[in-house]
Amino acid sequence: MSAKTPADTAPTTAAPVKVAAKKVAKKVAKKVAATNVSAPKVPAKKAAAKPARKAVAAKPAPEVKQSPAKKPKQKLVRDSFTMPQDDFKLIDQLKARALGFQRPAKKSELLRAGLQALVGLSDARLKAALEALAPLKPGRPPKAAE
Repeated sequence: MSAKTPADTAPTTAAPVKVAAKKVAKKVAKKVAATNVSAPKVPAKKAAAKPARKAVAAKPAPEVKQSPAKKPKQKLVRDSFTMPQDDFKLIDQLKARALGFQRPAKKSELLRAGLQALVGLSDARLKAALEALAPLKPGRPPKAAE
C-alpha cells in the first residue's frame, strides 16, 4: 500500500468541481438568455476548446399596433374650475344623449369634445359663443352654510 499524494487525489476531486462548474454555467446562461443580456466573455483559452455556437435569434417582442393618427402619450393636467349649475346640468344631458347611442361618456370627455368643437369655429362664431355666456365672479363660490 502506498500513501496517496495530493497529485493522486486531484483528478478525483477535480471531476465533481468541473461538473458543478458546468451546471452553474448552464444556469447563468439560461438567466442571461432570459434577460436578453449578452453573455459574459469567455477567455480565449476556453473559447478555442469549444466549437463556436450559432447565434440563436431571440423572438422579437410582439409589436403593439398603433394607428397612424395616434399621438404619443401626453402628460395629463389636473385642474378645477367653477361653472353655473345650469351649465353643469348640460353635462348630465349630454351624458344621457351619449348613452342613447350606446357610447357612455365622462365629464372630461364631453369637455374635451367641446373644446375640439370650439377650435373648429371661426373667430366671429367663437366670439359670439363666448359673448352668449353669463359672466361669473372670479374665485371660489362661498361655502354653503349648514
